[in-house]
Amino acid sequence: MGDVVNIYCDESCHLEHDGQPIMVLGAVWCPVARAREIAVRIREIKANHSLPRDFEIKWGKVSPARLKFYLALVDYFFDDDDLHFRALVATGKDRLRHQAFGQDHDTWYYKMYFELLKVLFEPDGRYRIYLDYKDTQAASKVRKLHDVLSNNMYDFDGKVIERVQCVRSHEVEQVQLADLLTGVISYVNRGLAESRAKTALVDRMRQRSQYTLTRSTPLGEKKVNLFRWTPSEV
Repeated sequence: MGDVVNIYCDESCHLEHDGQPIMVLGAVWCPVARAREIAVRIREIKANHSLPRDFEIKWGKVSPARLKFYLALVDYFFDDDDLHFRALVATGKDRLRHQAFGQDHDTWYYKMYFELLKVLFEPDGRYRIYLDYKDTQAASKVRKLHDVLSNNMYDFDGKVIERVQCVRSHEVEQVQLADLLTGVISYVNRGLAESRAKTALVDRMRQRSQYTLTRSTPLGEKKVNLFRWTPSEV
């Protein structure tokens, strides 16, 4: 079996009736052997910008006063070769026809998470997936997602997908980083531009990735991999 990889996930605009036309799922991943070192480095960046160790990185906290800090985080992500990011942008969320496909919104949600993660797995790899805890139904969602991912890999003994579990984002720096990068993708794909600080982060990520962030990237892209999903019209 290969080296263990940690995958840290977050989401934006995932609720069924939130009035948003898109949903974005994001995943940051790195080798487990470097997970602690990366977390320590992110805490050092916080300290370098006079922020406490327990300051929680969140897209919703981006402001002009903390722009240099968030730009430093984006740069760190691109400078560390062991950090990677993939996002799925599900368009047309406001016109999904769940009944026509024999599903409810939760089932569609799991399908999208499956589409996000399936290309990250190798049959001889080992993976641990961490989701941001959001509500009291998290445990059942985690079990369902674990089952779906494992069954697709014929991983019936749990040797490939070792675990899928919820964590508190304020305790895990990489989940916080996933929140930030997912926020960038959500913001630009919703066509927003009213925040100069958030727009600056979009610009920096575009510059460093050399992608528009609004179209699918090549499937083999390892640093910033984007998949834009469109619902079937038939």
